[in-house]
Amino acid sequence: MYELHIANMNYSSWSLRPWVLLRELDIPFIEHQHYFRPANDLSDPFNRFSPSGLVPALTDNGVTVWDSLAIAEYVYETHPAVWPEDKGARAFARSVAAEMHSGFTALRSQCGMNCGLRIRLHRMTPELTKDLKRLDALWQEGLERFGGPFLTGDRFTAVDAFFCPVAFRVQTYDLPLSEASKAYVQHLLELKSMQIWYACALREEARDLPHEEDARASGTLLADHRIHR
Repeated sequence: MYELHIANMNYSSWSLRPWVLLRELDIPFIEHQHYFRPANDLSDPFNRFSPSGLVPALTDNGVTVWDSLAIAEYVYETHPAVWPEDKGARAFARSVAAEMHSGFTALRSQCGMNCGLRIRLHRMTPELTKDLKRLDALWQEGLERFGGPFLTGDRFTAVDAFFCPVAFRVQTYDLPLSEASKAYVQHLLELKSMQIWYACALREEARDLPHEEDARASGTLLADHRIHR
């Protein structure tokens, strides 16, 4: 059985991708959670299971796969439902997921994932505005081309998993998007697996100072829905 190593659910957008993918496709796995270490802790516990020292990492009968995109491709070899069946839709999905994987720098840096918070941004930078416009264009293309409600049709695939962290960011920062994109975000947030992840994130007691400082530096804190504040 797959074993998936993840970090804090409140912060770890990279961990969320394979976790939600496996959960939504009903692919069994054993979950191992490891919290981020304090900045003054020089130990590297993640290196015990991940060659890069980063999460996520998947192990399978002696094989270790690190990086969320590599994990999706590895799981696809035995679970074809990971990507769309149609070749054209699969090409679109892979291209969009790869663009998300390597791009959208302003969105990542200015709107870090922090599931339990609600924040009003101090300002919309030109770089962030550009990222959101590109996001809107990608989502609308997929929804219009393949009919929705997911990006390549009526079935959740890896490309949707790659945007699940963005859905939490939109919720946290109330990011401006088209109505079609907002509906897609809401659809992702209402997935059972996303609701489970969110509930777990709210119950976490661990706090990572860099993530907390970045969130508060980005804007005005409006609410903290976490149980342990």
